[in-house]
Amino acid sequence: MAMSRERIMSAAMQHLNENPLASMAQLAEAAGISRATLHRQFSSREELMLALGHRAHEQWEQVQERSGMAGATASGDPEVMGKALDAMLAGLIEVADAYGFGLTDYAMLVDPELMRRSDELEEREIAFYAAAQRAGLLRADLPARWISSTVYGLLVAVRESLRRGDVARRDVPRLLLTTFQHGAARREGS
Repeated sequence: MAMSRERIMSAAMQHLNENPLASMAQLAEAAGISRATLHRQFSSREELMLALGHRAHEQWEQVQERSGMAGATASGDPEVMGKALDAMLAGLIEVADAYGFGLTDYAMLVDPELMRRSDELEEREIAFYAAAQRAGLLRADLPARWISSTVYGLLVAVRESLRRGDVARRDVPRLLLTTFQHGAARREGS
């Protein structure tokens, strides 16, 4: 029975999260198919990575939509924005968990279409962070783009911590949210 393109991509994602530098031969082996079968679906590693990058961007956009980020940005309501922020961060954890290898993959960082799409999605989040600053939810003394970069850095930390086994998967949402909201500085009474 032939393995579908989607199943190959899912197997590749799982293996790439364990070994981001995996070769096509290693990815084929992880998927349980021959290298020739993998090459019939994806002519090169770069083509596979780009397909995974497009899939990751679709997931990223879905997180933005499910979180209600756009409506929250338009509303300016701190309560609505707070719920959307928590939902968005939790959703981004799921995307980083599934597509973590792509956060720092060279092919994904230089492809013009992926870069354009990434910039588009990031700009939506920056507008949301700026609105959250105006609503008093986030510090107004930080550039909104810095906040976006901080979230990205935390997602890379999620990927690396899970890959190395430094944290339990169930602890990741709490760790990311508390680090984002309160930083790493010791709080009074802690």
